[in-house]
Amino acid sequence: MASVGIRDVYKSFGSTEILHGVSIDIVDGEFVTLVGPSGCGKSTLLRMIAGLENITGGEISIGDRVVNRVAPKERDIAMVFQNYALYPHMTVAENMAFSLMLKSAPKSEIDTRVNRAAEILGLVPLLSRYPRQLSGGQRQRVAMGRAIVRSPQVFLFDEPLSNLDAKLRVAMRAEIKELHQRLKTTTIYVTHDQIEAMTMADKIVVMHDGLVEQIGKPLELYDRPDNLFVASFIGSPAMNFLRGSIGGDAAPVFRGKGDVTIPLPADISATAGSSVVSGIRPEHLMISDGGFPVEIVVVEPTGSELQVIGRTPGGEEIVANFRERHAFEPGQTIRLSADPSLFHLFNAETGKRL
Repeated sequence: MASVGIRDVYKSFGSTEILHGVSIDIVDGEFVTLVGPSGCGKSTLLRMIAGLENITGGEISIGDRVVNRVAPKERDIAMVFQNYALYPHMTVAENMAFSLMLKSAPKSEIDTRVNRAAEILGLVPLLSRYPRQLSGGQRQRVAMGRAIVRSPQVFLFDEPLSNLDAKLRVAMRAEIKELHQRLKTTTIYVTHDQIEAMTMADKIVVMHDGLVEQIGKPLELYDRPDNLFVASFIGSPAMNFLRGSIGGDAAPVFRGKGDVTIPLPADISATAGSSVVSGIRPEHLMISDGGFPVEIVVVEPTGSELQVIGRTPGGEEIVANFRERHAFEPGQTIRLSADPSLFHLFNAETGKRL
């Protein structure tokens, strides 16, 4: 196992700059997720750690060694890709053993490592099968087993679950997390799915347009996002945003479009009259006679929750989640409020948290 240091890293393809001075410190044994929308540079950064892309500027280290000019095979890492990349003419055991065979490892060592990985991943009954005889989840486990037998310092995962169906993704998420808890190997996991990031990681790195927007534990990012992008990206359904300004004489209030008025905590750091964006999570909204009016547009029962999509008097969309089973109808007007301490305020110009 080893720590990974990423210090002021840049990446350009010709005149197009992809990464703009990314710095991340990953502790030995930590599970870190790089998350962000397509094109944010997360997979490019992972490939640079693996040595599959050259570094334009900055420094990447694995353990105490700077690896900028170290060949991929000498970095002591193992990578699991989005596609399984299994050899169709080899059995599960042969696929898992292939990297050790290339190193001319003793057969006894190969058998020991393959059997150990197979036991960890529940692949022992499948060792004699070929990839065409496996399900998608089983193939992904074989790809993970191939990485495990190498006993690397660092595991790299590049969106490994995106080809699986929803139910299997949930199961594989748990398997990968359990695998990390057992092996304690430093793991860097790339995904655009923020639910995967929230449920699996010790630490999340949120990226956008080649920059790191925020680094923190999952619930830290959820409860105190640094800016509008992180607030909108982390959480499903996404945080609601209302544009307006700070008002009130004795007590501060948020004044939005269409005479929407929301009480705010007394210790807010925004001055009266300043333009702000107010954010509130859907699950923090509740029915209240003293709340602001919302016209219901769509009602979506999910079984465990009731999701309501509505519109404020100012025409802004708002989503509310209820654990109770209300008999709402489209066109009906309800009043919503939330605990003032649960509101998030952002500067309307910079998007920074206030």
